[in-house]
Amino acid sequence: MSGPPIPVPVETLSERPFSFYPPILNVEHNEWSFRQANWAEILVENTREPITVWVPRRFLGEVSSVDLPVMIVGLVKELEYRAGVLIPIDRRVVEMPGPAIAKRRTAAEDEPPAPIAGPRMERSESRIGRLIALVLAISIAVCIFVIAVFQGHQGGRVEFKSVVQSDLGLTARDDYYSVIQKLGQPAEEHWRENSGELQYRELSYPAQKIHIILMGPERETARYIGAMDESWKVVHSVELPGGRNSASILKSLPRF
Repeated sequence: MSGPPIPVPVETLSERPFSFYPPILNVEHNEWSFRQANWAEILVENTREPITVWVPRRFLGEVSSVDLPVMIVGLVKELEYRAGVLIPIDRRVVEMPGPAIAKRRTAAEDEPPAPIAGPRMERSESRIGRLIALVLAISIAVCIFVIAVFQGHQGGRVEFKSVVQSDLGLTARDDYYSVIQKLGQPAEEHWRENSGELQYRELSYPAQKIHIILMGPERETARYIGAMDESWKVVHSVELPGGRNSASILKSLPRF
């Protein structure tokens, strides 16, 4: 059989406002007024917000004897207002791990590595030098072998022919007369009349070992498009109107 209700001092507050300490979480204004009570709970109402909530008596603590600036009602637990009821908050203290104990370095670890002995270093350098010499000897032997094989296929000595690499000073705007002014009179001239609209004019310069190629609809209006060497390989080309390079035309041009 339960005993009579235990009187709680907060019931004597009547209409006097009071504040909870610690404040109830999720409630912005901490000022309340007493409304009613039973043996287990008291009903309080916030003076500024439309909140009315039952507070279990087991959470109530002491009431301050001084009401300036406002009466204080202590709470034995921190409470949170959620979904119309008060819920106690359990703030768990997480124990932080202690600082890691640095591994002690031994005297042997602190000592710098011992220098390599002089004779061992000299032997390593000697091995590297012999390896480099061996690689060079093998490379030279391979080159000699390739040249010998090439001579056997050609049936004679190897001849190195120079290829025109420098710019001839000619552009796609040069015609027959400007070429003559820059390179002189050609030793031979050839004109190829094709069935198409473009015709080709070839100027031979044996001293320079090049053949100048002009292209155009007529002999007098033909313009420079490039140069070929004695083996009829392209040694110089120009950019044609429209951004196309003349090298592809020269490669497809049969020898005169």
